[in-house]
Amino acid sequence: MSTSLTTTHLLALLRRNAASPAVALRLFLHLTSASAPPAPRSTSFVSRLLADHPSSHALLPSLLRHLLSFPDPSLHLLALLSSLPRLPLVFSLSAFRSLRALPSAPPPPTPVYNRLLLAALQNSRFDLIESLYKDLLLSGATPDVFTRNLLLQALCAAGRMELARMVFDAMPAKNEFSFGILARGYCHVGRSTDALGVLDAMPRMNLVVCNTVVAGFCREGLVDEAQRLVERMRDQGLAPNVVTFNSRISALCKAGRVLDAYRIFNDMQENWERGLPRPDQVTFDVMLSGFCDAGMVDEARVLVDIMRCGGFLRQVESYNRWLSGLVRNGMVGEAQELLREMSHEGVQPNRYTYNIIVDGLCKEGKAFDVRKAEDFVKSGVMTPDVVTYTSLLHAYCSKGNTTAANRILDEMSRKGCALNSFTYNVLLQSLWKAGRITEAEQLLERMSEKGHSLDTASCNIIIDGLCRNNKLDMAMDIVDGMWNEGSLALGRLGNSFLTLTSDSSSNKRCLPDRITYSTVMRALCKEGMFDEAKKKLLEMIGKDISPDSVIYNTFIHGYCTHGKIYMAVKVLRDMDKKGCKPSTRTYNLLIWGFQQRHKSDEILKLMNEMKENGICPNVMTYNSLIKSFCEQGMVNKALPLLDEMLQNEIVPNVTSFDLLIKAFCKTTDFSAAQRLFDASLSTCGQKEVLYSLMCTQLSTYGRWMEAKNILETAIELRVSIQRFPYKRIIDGLCKVDEVDHAHRLLKLLMVKGYSFDPVAFMPVIDALSERGKKQDIDMLSEKMMEMAGRDDDLAAPSGEFKPRSQEHGQDKYVEGHWRALLHRDDSAHTILKITKRVKTGWGQRGNVYTHKQQQNDDIYILENTG
Repeated sequence: MSTSLTTTHLLALLRRNAASPAVALRLFLHLTSASAPPAPRSTSFVSRLLADHPSSHALLPSLLRHLLSFPDPSLHLLALLSSLPRLPLVFSLSAFRSLRALPSAPPPPTPVYNRLLLAALQNSRFDLIESLYKDLLLSGATPDVFTRNLLLQALCAAGRMELARMVFDAMPAKNEFSFGILARGYCHVGRSTDALGVLDAMPRMNLVVCNTVVAGFCREGLVDEAQRLVERMRDQGLAPNVVTFNSRISALCKAGRVLDAYRIFNDMQENWERGLPRPDQVTFDVMLSGFCDAGMVDEARVLVDIMRCGGFLRQVESYNRWLSGLVRNGMVGEAQELLREMSHEGVQPNRYTYNIIVDGLCKEGKAFDVRKAEDFVKSGVMTPDVVTYTSLLHAYCSKGNTTAANRILDEMSRKGCALNSFTYNVLLQSLWKAGRITEAEQLLERMSEKGHSLDTASCNIIIDGLCRNNKLDMAMDIVDGMWNEGSLALGRLGNSFLTLTSDSSSNKRCLPDRITYSTVMRALCKEGMFDEAKKKLLEMIGKDISPDSVIYNTFIHGYCTHGKIYMAVKVLRDMDKKGCKPSTRTYNLLIWGFQQRHKSDEILKLMNEMKENGICPNVMTYNSLIKSFCEQGMVNKALPLLDEMLQNEIVPNVTSFDLLIKAFCKTTDFSAAQRLFDASLSTCGQKEVLYSLMCTQLSTYGRWMEAKNILETAIELRVSIQRFPYKRIIDGLCKVDEVDHAHRLLKLLMVKGYSFDPVAFMPVIDALSERGKKQDIDMLSEKMMEMAGRDDDLAAPSGEFKPRSQEHGQDKYVEGHWRALLHRDDSAHTILKITKRVKTGWGQRGNVYTHKQQQNDDIYILENTG
């Protein structure tokens, strides 16, 4: 039988068993041998068959061993490597090294290197890309444009822009992808001006690269530069498309400039006759996420209504964005209502939808909500996955409930839901951050048993935990060791770490990155160890990891915290020299430092500098200046800043109004404070915190009637009064002989169904007692006894209310609990009279005391103490 016929028959047999790769491999191993090797295309076919079925990847090593038994396996190894990048990277590297180890084998061709480089890039193995590229050059193969583009992409992804530029400049031939890769790399590290230079060097403008640079400018707050580039595109006949506008809107939203983004969005809606593209699904979705991320829920709600009318709220992805926004802004109940709406509208929720709800319930802040989340998962509406369980595990670990966390882990094992590295890292971070080192080590042992090894993210979590637990020396020692030992550097922390770092192939992946150095430098700066922090910065640069604005901000914040404000200014100047553009946060940190030292003139200088450099101030910038003016008693200078903010399309927040209202109340200009309060409601919405703020300020300065009016409005709006000084107001009204108003306020609270501290009754009862109002006293006494007999954790209509608040403990009738009055001499006489009246069934109301004693035996204390 001829070789070609044998090959034909073999391929026919393999194709016939293609549905069962294991059977196909057995046939291949049985029908081929060192004495009768197959044609390379048969090897290529069976390797692709195994590569396309992940469940068959475990069979690949036996195929490799069989191929290496042939007299000349080089052609077969090349055929095997042609299956990249579908093969697992670890196996591909093993096959490649076997090929390179053959003494007589020719060097692999460039396409094989390209496939390996692409697989390494997809796995973020930047260190491997560099070594492969060097091996390619040593082998005598010639890199092509695609090869160099892969190297360029890897360097940009690692933030090594100087080296990337050198590679780009040395390329003998470039295509549009080369320019696009470098421009995107510059934009990624906040150097959009350099990206514009790359665009200028292109033989002709490219729409994709233009959109990349436009988005980069917007992310950095360089709106004017972005607009100029868009106009330049038009001038050169390159019409900006909807992707251009979506890039601008997305970048502006990510930079916190949501109002600027909305202006562009609005132009697309209203000025399309001027040639602007109409908003598409992506535009609406990006704008919705922008509103939600900025906490502008009312604006997002209006946009959702527009999307409903325009048919843009029909995809599950759009609903998920709105659900996520509601959850992030603490509106889990409304999110659950929206989930029901989806079913009504025929939009099928996906797993991500349900995970949003689970994550929201887990992050509500109460153990009860975590249990609700678990009940939701078990209700059968969803099939939990690793993301679902990760949310539950993180919630239980953050609350210290390791018993529940272990129960979830066991449930995952029972249901065959394997934990991934991300889940383990979430758990590790929760435990390590809480200082639960022993439990963290137990988790590491469990990781080892399941075959998981540590990665750079795991190492960063452990280094951060060491820094938080004042073990800086150990953290820095581990960072030094990671360069040579990888994750083995963690072995010095104990055997539980050493067992996770036994695989030498994975150790090299655990190299320090920008986050590693940022973590250590933040801890050093926090401790005032700036010389050591500078050494780490130089080491980082020496390792070709370029610092970004976050690193410089770490130094600025550290210097400001330790009162070295002018050293912080020097860091800002160094950023300009190093080509790292400062961000709004950079300036905000410096402004905060000057605000701490009441240097309002310096703040104004920095704000002017921001505007000159095209960096837009945000609400935090203005709040720092407002606070500085208010603390210096210059409230009249602070007030105009609100108008300036609005002119710059920056919406003042609650903090802005909080600072000004308190400042005007301090100067006893209550009419101005009232006007600001009214403006705050229009700007920020009817927020509980605003009513509480105004009410507290008025009561602090004895403006009892005005405080009472604000409180009554809040009660009518059904907001929680947990943070309101309602007891102080009632007591204050009684002191100024406004007992009727205090009495009406109590009645309103009861009518609206609020649960509140029974001690609030006492000032009114005392005042009415002096007036001889027996019937009113009887009614209030009965209500007080009834309320005191209830459970302390009753909920008000607007949310949970805790009557044991100590916020106003300095007032006569304000202690943590109403029963504390039993120990006060000034109230003993009144309490004794109330007890006796209630016991004898005052006013034909029956023996309330006897009835209440059956419900709550604590009332018996009242009689004995009296």
